[in-house]
Amino acid sequence: MNADDLQLLLTCTMPYGKYKGRLIADLPGNYLNWFARQGFPAGKLGQLLALMHELDHSGLSSLLQPLRRQ
Repeated sequence: MNADDLQLLLTCTMPYGKYKGRLIADLPGNYLNWFARQGFPAGKLGQLLALMHELDHSGLSSLLQPLRRQ
């Protein structure tokens, strides 16, 4: 994880599915948990979803708040 990945969570949107168009950082925990159980997609999207899942699961989503204000 690096600062660029955290910024991407706030700029990249989900490209498909029920939450298409929603920022990765704004995806609900149950959706991220579903991906964790089923398997994250390959590539950068999967990496970002896994990172957001880890932040959400660990209660660290608030780390993104200062980045949202920029």
